[in-house]
Amino acid sequence: MWNPVTHRSLALLSALLCALPGNLLAQATPNQATNQATNQATILIATDEPTKTCDPMIYGGFIEHLGKQIYGGFFEPGSPLADEHGFRLDVIEAVKELKVPVIRWPGGCFVDSYHWKKGVGPDRQPYDDDRWGVLEPNTFGTHEFIELCRRVGAEPYICQNSLASIEEMADWVAYCNATTGELAEMRKRNGHAEPFDVKFWSVGNEKGGKGYIDKVRDTAAAMKEVDPNILVTCSGSHGPRAYIDPYLFQTAGPYLDLLSVHEYWIPNFQQHQTPDYLACLMLSEKPDAHISAVVQSIDKAKMRERIKIAFDEWNLRSWHHPGFSGHHPRKVDYQDPEIIALIKDRDKSLEPSLYTMADALFCASFFNACLRHAEDVTMANVACLVNQTGPLYVHPGGIVKRTHFHTMAMYANLLQANVARTEVDSDRLTHGESSVAMVDAIATVDESGEKWSVAIMNRHPSQEVTCTLKMGDSPVDGTYRATVLTGDSPDAYNDIEHPNRVVPQEMMLTFKDGRTSLPPHSLVIIDGRLNP
Repeated sequence: MWNPVTHRSLALLSALLCALPGNLLAQATPNQATNQATNQATILIATDEPTKTCDPMIYGGFIEHLGKQIYGGFFEPGSPLADEHGFRLDVIEAVKELKVPVIRWPGGCFVDSYHWKKGVGPDRQPYDDDRWGVLEPNTFGTHEFIELCRRVGAEPYICQNSLASIEEMADWVAYCNATTGELAEMRKRNGHAEPFDVKFWSVGNEKGGKGYIDKVRDTAAAMKEVDPNILVTCSGSHGPRAYIDPYLFQTAGPYLDLLSVHEYWIPNFQQHQTPDYLACLMLSEKPDAHISAVVQSIDKAKMRERIKIAFDEWNLRSWHHPGFSGHHPRKVDYQDPEIIALIKDRDKSLEPSLYTMADALFCASFFNACLRHAEDVTMANVACLVNQTGPLYVHPGGIVKRTHFHTMAMYANLLQANVARTEVDSDRLTHGESSVAMVDAIATVDESGEKWSVAIMNRHPSQEVTCTLKMGDSPVDGTYRATVLTGDSPDAYNDIEHPNRVVPQEMMLTFKDGRTSLPPHSLVIIDGRLNP
């Protein structure tokens, strides 16, 4: 049976806000403190309908050889914070908090110039990475990636270089998964007797057209001949147009298990943008619409039962890499001041002040969209997992958990396994000619049908929302444990000097007649046996 989540009275809100960082109530203007009743939302959890099982693979990550994701991120030989193999132990422990179930590697655009055999064995040589215009040290390859995944408890997901030969791609599967044969013996000589058992494979990254699709068909067939148990995906759509070429379904569809979808809603690739909180939040309903459009394409092809969605690159912001699109390889002079400046510009994505409560709430909005489409979205991978735009910032002296790190940790650790249909009737938050619902929510329940976890966010930058929560037709009453993520302003962020400016707070919330007040720019997850 479904149980509703409600919010508390204004008096209880005062106690909540006083317990939060920066004492939000004390910092609110008189107008903010007295206008809370003007913002209203009602959340109805459908208790009489079947639930959908959530796949925890939606909390996955992605790492690429760009910027400081690998080198200076997960892998930093010689660092006092790394072990004898070069793995940053503080980074691994932090990622374990996120319960990341799958990591995609090595690209991304990087993979278009990557040949896996150069990254295994003892005789590895640095080489020119003509996708990103840097010298790739080539010390982090297949074995190191598998070791990283094992350490954090994640399934490895390998993205193939679709510009390579079909034989080269099939051989990588054999190297990783075969128990006998020349490539299995090669793996054993390189120090790993047992197969890696890599389950997830992608044929290429962000490609399209008839030639690519034909190659997907032939490569997927070849890879599954090596190991029939693998799951194969390929480029489905990337960018704002959620269009899937019908030829893909007709030609490669029978060989595919997943379809890769990519989107960054603030495209920083060439031009570095810094939109404010409200401009960012106006994008927060777009993931739901994007997924709906992809589902419609799959359904139209009559392959919805067979092919699921892997949203395996997503983030509010793309990382910044001016001058190198990743699609036009170029040889570079590493001493050229212009090239040095372009590569240095990538560090703009590391600026702490970019990652505010807007990122935290957009992240929650994305997960809500995946959960609402749980029957179709079975994997998602935040791009990237560390550094650049990722939830975890890694520097030589330690780590900083950005605001969206805490959102990811809350969703991965606090929600239950099944998703209920949840209707939200909310006032709108308007900015210019755009608007989004002020409140969004998702309700989850365990297998017993008794323990509920409900995630509710108030997107308003400065005002509370009076929220009514119902289980079926009945409002919820009672006091429940809750975890609240907010900050002393919508622009609050964490940095090296202030790593805990935005952190979750645990407290008890009381619901009376189904009503409570949500703090501004906040995410609240309520946990318990909710009683109407």
